[in-house]
Amino acid sequence: MARLSSFFLLASYVSVALSVSVTDIQGITYQSPLNGQTVHNLTGLVTAKASNGFYIAGLADNKDAGGKKKKVKVDVRASNGLFVYSTSAPVLASVNVGDAISLSGHVTEFRPASTPNNLFMTELEYPANITVLSSNNTVTPIILGKDRSPPTQLLSSLDVGRDAHLSVPNNRTRIEEVNPTLQPDKYGMDFWESLEGQLVTIPNPTATSFQSSYSEFWVYGDWKVTGKNSRGGLSITFGRDGKPDGNPEAIFIGAPLDKTKNPKTAVGMGFADITGVVVYQYGFFYVLPLTAPQVISTPDPTIPAVSFKTNPNDACAVTFGDYNVENMAPTSKHIPSVAAHIGNLLKTPDIMFIQEIQDNSGTKNDGTVDANVTLTTLINAIAAVSNVTYQYASVNPVDGQDGGVPGGNIRTAYLYNPDKLSLVGNAPAGGSLDPVQVTGSFLRPQLNFNPARIDPLNPAWDSSRKPLVAHWQTKKGQDLFTVNVHLASKGGSSSTQGDARPPVNSPIEARTAQVTAVAGFVKAVLAKNPLANIIVAGDFNEYIQTRSVYAPITSLLADIDEVAKIPEVERYSYVFDQNSQQLDHVLISKALQHRKVNFEHIHVNNWSPTLAARISDHDPSVGQVRLC
Repeated sequence: MARLSSFFLLASYVSVALSVSVTDIQGITYQSPLNGQTVHNLTGLVTAKASNGFYIAGLADNKDAGGKKKKVKVDVRASNGLFVYSTSAPVLASVNVGDAISLSGHVTEFRPASTPNNLFMTELEYPANITVLSSNNTVTPIILGKDRSPPTQLLSSLDVGRDAHLSVPNNRTRIEEVNPTLQPDKYGMDFWESLEGQLVTIPNPTATSFQSSYSEFWVYGDWKVTGKNSRGGLSITFGRDGKPDGNPEAIFIGAPLDKTKNPKTAVGMGFADITGVVVYQYGFFYVLPLTAPQVISTPDPTIPAVSFKTNPNDACAVTFGDYNVENMAPTSKHIPSVAAHIGNLLKTPDIMFIQEIQDNSGTKNDGTVDANVTLTTLINAIAAVSNVTYQYASVNPVDGQDGGVPGGNIRTAYLYNPDKLSLVGNAPAGGSLDPVQVTGSFLRPQLNFNPARIDPLNPAWDSSRKPLVAHWQTKKGQDLFTVNVHLASKGGSSSTQGDARPPVNSPIEARTAQVTAVAGFVKAVLAKNPLANIIVAGDFNEYIQTRSVYAPITSLLADIDEVAKIPEVERYSYVFDQNSQQLDHVLISKALQHRKVNFEHIHVNNWSPTLAARISDHDPSVGQVRLC
């Protein structure tokens, strides 16, 4: 519809540019300075063809209005590539790759009306007067990493704030309204915009993700990268200036122009050189390869188990695991695999923080809220592969109030080894709407309900899981307080390379309020006992680099990754878009920090050889703390 409207408006355009170059059309900002104008005698070399047009690169020389040749200025901010849009069979048949051509057309900035957060793509529409000047010319792509290299940290000059593209508030400005001058040496989006429409080669690409549902995947090439982890992915980290690193040096590989099929990918997979054109679509910059990339290496599929040992005679040490088991119902086919992970890789920790346990009827929306069958089925599966028979602790949600798959009533739950620890038994279990309160005397905090939920009527938890609190005691009498969280998901967020800057991180206000509520509980326990043993763990659905979200709690608790000195690039539990990222976290109290701490991420899912082999979209983790 947008293109049809442009056709009817074409007659109203009175601005006409005569002989211009491709770089004149592209300009040094996001939008073309010639947008809306008709150009004539544009010359270019056809570099690639698509089903809806073709791509040209500007020739080294061009003619001015007087017919004299002028030298095209070399400015890396101005792309020398351009997409010529046409679905006309005669037009497409009139040119071939390697043809030097001249043509006229209408310069436009196009984005689908259905994707208002997309950037515009500069195009030449209604091509006419196409003349082939010569054929069989050599088409030479830009070699990325040699001729041009992307920056490695910041996405956009408009991401103003301490946390760069993760700063709050979101959506302060929009690129297409500001139309900033490109700084391709500093900002990743500017870099890829400065190559829009150009033919490039990515040497020695490495995949940073599994393929999408459209068989698209992210790679980086043989150039400088940051955040590279041992698997070959790119982890979100902090840059040297203290701002989050968004890894803009990676690029999306789209559908091949020759209609061949992209391979299935995995993190760390290597490919032969990829040559294609740079475009913007679906919220991201892409390279559309000329043909399907060829796989030349695959990473080792072996998943190591936790490496630290547990002394069964050490009464002070407690091991714990954390695992989002992704929509687990009693009939879920992945229960045996999750059980094997917990038994064989995590080595049956004393207590497991579990997220996404569904009710006994799974996604059948029949009013069922109890999950005893789901939890018992998982416990029996773990017992079948280990010598541990767990017990469980959970509080049922109100039907349909905790988000997730409709009818599933997902919730957090604990599995615990009764031979090692038990719930402190002087308080009844809380109900769905019973708020936990910290009672007891100084140095001996207690809970009014155990287990219980934090402030379940707080609007911050609308359509979201309420944290599950428990008070534990070991056989030797040491106390431990735990909070199992699954915060609001990122549904409704915008793409990191979209128009809105900083990108919309939805619902960040809710997650901030949720962390504040959890911090209130932690503060209440510490007010009773400043030396209390506290673990807060689970799926936070937020990167630790989004510091504004965690500010209410980081003054009270420490990130166990920091305490255990896990290398920053190895701190990830999830793979999405170009990034290995950490959504699942463990925070511990100061009393635990000052004793020996062990912690490891077990990448059983995000190191999967294929997407189909992945059991959950989250990796589990396992740790060990000392309570005395």
